[in-house]
Amino acid sequence: MEYADNIDGLPLGSGVKHVVVRSAADIVETELEEGMTVFWYVDRAIGHIMMHNGKKTNTKIDHINSDFLSAIKAEAEMRRLAALSASVVICTRDRPEELRTCLSSLPKQSCTPREIIVVDNASKDVRTRDVALAAGVHYVREDRPGLDIARNTGAKRATSEIVVYTDDDVIQHPRWLEQLVAAFDAPEIAAVTGLVLPAELATEAQRHFETYWSFIKGYTRKDFDPQLFQSHHTRVFPSWDIGAGASMAFRRDVFHKVGFFDERLDVGQAGCSGDSEYWYRLLANGYICRYAPESIAFHFHRKTIEGLSSQIFHYMRGHSAALMVQYEYTRNITNRLQAYYYTPRWYGARLFSKLLRPHNPGNRFLREELLGYVSGLRFYHQRRRPK
Repeated sequence: MEYADNIDGLPLGSGVKHVVVRSAADIVETELEEGMTVFWYVDRAIGHIMMHNGKKTNTKIDHINSDFLSAIKAEAEMRRLAALSASVVICTRDRPEELRTCLSSLPKQSCTPREIIVVDNASKDVRTRDVALAAGVHYVREDRPGLDIARNTGAKRATSEIVVYTDDDVIQHPRWLEQLVAAFDAPEIAAVTGLVLPAELATEAQRHFETYWSFIKGYTRKDFDPQLFQSHHTRVFPSWDIGAGASMAFRRDVFHKVGFFDERLDVGQAGCSGDSEYWYRLLANGYICRYAPESIAFHFHRKTIEGLSSQIFHYMRGHSAALMVQYEYTRNITNRLQAYYYTPRWYGARLFSKLLRPHNPGNRFLREELLGYVSGLRFYHQRRRPK
């Protein structure tokens, strides 16, 4: 049985097909189309196959077998309602229509948030305020530009036990919040992230992003604990694998114990990685971060090549700056080694491979990556804190 184009009435775009399966064998029999086919079982996404020019790319189905499906069915039968209160924070700037769409999916949640807080991060006009007030949510104006500045404003305004973040270009599955909050089932779990699927793959830029920069971190739950963090002796721990900032939640009290987001990072400042730096800091302080793919949201990727090019530049700009911010907080030397040795060496190898294979699509934005990476290191050194 195939889902309709809109899952439970959500306004999803073209290029992503959603198919319900009853067994692993159904996946083999599914007729694949260009774009992505997402497979669902018991109201949960369990894997996907991407097709481009008739070839499979970025495929995640190898984990699907009878044991995996049985475990999902058992979890569904033991459905645990979220026991903690939740504040949903949406940070936005000059994107009122995207915000309107995002807000439209929240009243359909199976778990009602205590409050929804829209943080208007220095929008140029009143449209963002008007959309928020029309939706009946809390509106907060933050005039200092920067996503992490806005995130901190939201955290300080929130009154619930759990502070949940999503972006204005995201819409949520009806059980998104319920599953995200229910994953906080032990006091040592400080952060939870969810599965972020593409809301549409209608353009070349969206398909490229999903192929090479996807937010999907898999379809099985993963716990990232201090022991795993400490096992990385020679390379920096890849905290970016924990999830995506488009769907993440934190116990509110950790902000008072570990500090808030570093306001030099992410959109409006360095460009990205405020979320992964904070997960890294939580692990360094002995907490557990959990990836819970049963919590599902849908993200609208940038539609144009120009927008994607700028996004990739700022991704790498934020990434390199975050490596040094992580070193600043923890004095873990692996961050400096990653920033000034391992990553430059990796880019050197990619530059050499580009000479051999100049049309490799994975290197299409290599120039933007390199320029962004160097810019991020320069940005950090201009704003580093005194020792």
